[in-house]
Amino acid sequence: MAKRPADSVTITRGSTNVFEDLGYPDAAERQAKLRLAYTLNQVLAQQGLTQTAAARLLGLTQPKVSALRHYKLAGFSVERLMTLLTVLDRDVDIVIRKKPRSRSTARISVVAA
Repeated sequence: MAKRPADSVTITRGSTNVFEDLGYPDAAERQAKLRLAYTLNQVLAQQGLTQTAAARLLGLTQPKVSALRHYKLAGFSVERLMTLLTVLDRDVDIVIRKKPRSRSTARISVVAA
């Protein structure tokens, strides 16, 4: 297989939101849901819970926990994911502030501490 010359490759730096880079209209919501689900999955893994045990604890069905574990998040709202984190003894803080002048648009971000 022939290699391309290095000068024919264009690399574009992405944003911090892959969904935005891919052109999803609901990119901020998708990113928030992904970060919340990632944190949920980390906590569940740390606790060593099976999907059945996690379902019982969270008040979900095992298939819903499986969807969560595989990041199939269409059936989950941001609010529901935050509520599930509180069931796992995690505080969820929402902070609203004015965007900096240096940025053209406001954003939604989720930071796991």
